[in-house]
Amino acid sequence: MLFGAKNKVSAVRPCANVADDPATHFEIDPAALISAHKAARAGGAAIIGCYHSHPNGDFALSEYDKEGAEEGQIWILIARNQVGAWLMCDGDWVAFAQLT
Repeated sequence: MLFGAKNKVSAVRPCANVADDPATHFEIDPAALISAHKAARAGGAAIIGCYHSHPNGDFALSEYDKEGAEEGQIWILIARNQVGAWLMCDGDWVAFAQLT
């Protein structure tokens, strides 16, 4: 998970991938997600997005990825020696950074 404010990441917390098939999908451990939301409500940093890899896949957000985000969230993707970041803005994904 990515934490921060106004599209600025201030902290990163790795979480277990609890998806049924973690080689093709990812799902953040619900216990970690609930804990992070509780901490944010108590004054901690807000969840502003997540990161994950496509170790054997394309360097592009999958349809599954696209369905999982909320407005204003940042998603960072690592695949094939590339790193990129997308922002969900007005219901659509906007790529705003890519590193190779």
